[in-house]
Amino acid sequence: MSQETQQVGIFPTRILLAIDGSEEAELATRKAVDLAYRTGSELHLVYVGQLPNFLMKDLDIIGFDRTLYDELERESLEVLWRLTWRVKAAGGTVAGAHLRMGDVAEEIVNLAKDLEADLIVMGSRGRGGVRRVIEGSISDLVVRRAHCPVMVMRVDSNQEHKGFWRRVFSSGSANSG
Repeated sequence: MSQETQQVGIFPTRILLAIDGSEEAELATRKAVDLAYRTGSELHLVYVGQLPNFLMKDLDIIGFDRTLYDELERESLEVLWRLTWRVKAAGGTVAGAHLRMGDVAEEIVNLAKDLEADLIVMGSRGRGGVRRVIEGSISDLVVRRAHCPVMVMRVDSNQEHKGFWRRVFSSGSANSG
């Protein structure tokens, strides 16, 4: 092995956590925070603000509806800030918080590539049957298109973490006894 050959470890050095405030994202957050801590990896967050279809399909219309786009972007940024704070409250060190607007799967994959992420962590709602065929699955698209491994976390309705954030941030906080 020559000195010029890049050393590739078995642990990620840069993790991208895709978050959306869902229960599945809570589970993904805890897993990503733990993994980043244990491996000494950078943890980056991405929240993708969804645009109405008419804004996504015709970029020229954005000039006409710039006020609507700006409002959606502002609301998405507030969500990103709130979710970033939750990750920090869960013990995570955030190397970067990224807001993207548009197609969720495409934006996650593109940011992972831009950051040269070694791993994407995200939640999955576990939809099946007709609903999955009609709506598609963001996590499936990310898995198929990503340049790196993707860890998909799914909530089992019987798991104890249900309502994790509600317990942590309730008036009788988890550390009050």
